[in-house]
Amino acid sequence: MTIPREPARDAAEDELSKPAYHQDDPGLLQRILDWLWEHLGKLLNSAADASPGGVVGLAVILVAVLLLLLALWMRLGSPRPAPGGDRGSLFTDGPRSAAEHRAAAEAHAADSRWSEALQERMRAIVRSLEERALLDPRPGRTADEAATEAGLPLPGHAAALHAAARAFDEVTYAGRPTDAAGYARMRDLDEALLTARPDFGAATAPATTPAGAGPHGARR
Repeated sequence: MTIPREPARDAAEDELSKPAYHQDDPGLLQRILDWLWEHLGKLLNSAADASPGGVVGLAVILVAVLLLLLALWMRLGSPRPAPGGDRGSLFTDGPRSAAEHRAAAEAHAADSRWSEALQERMRAIVRSLEERALLDPRPGRTADEAATEAGLPLPGHAAALHAAARAFDEVTYAGRPTDAAGYARMRDLDEALLTARPDFGAATAPATTPAGAGPHGARR
């Protein structure tokens, strides 16, 4: 019996579509990976043909690019955290006194673990301000928030407090290690704040216009 071409093809397709013929077919993920490797191989072959030296030249170029990226990462480090970004709280463990944070900082410094020492000194600063009632104890406070709030009663140290908060954020969230000098600045600020006298008038007094001054502050 002779079967016409079209019915024969349809019958073959119906037969081959049965599950028994596809038990060993690769899954969807494997097919996607095979497709990606196939196109990646074509791309690399095209790049090798176009680059000087063929495959060897392409490998040299890739190694040079990787070394350049590594050098940039080592030079620049991780990206700086954005000012005012969403960051974690300053205190990550149970409540400890300022003296305990200072002792922990000095222990880290004795072992040249400057990043950990800086973090503990910043925590000591904030805890000390809370103990002196210059800051209200508040769980979840960030270093930036503490610096902003403490700068109101201590306007003479506001800039140093913000610099300390940035140093804490860079060490803690951007992975930028500090050194002995960085820790020394944080320690010096901590010691200076111990004897700093708050100026609550500067934190609460509204801005006033001198008597007889015009809208831009010039006397009429």
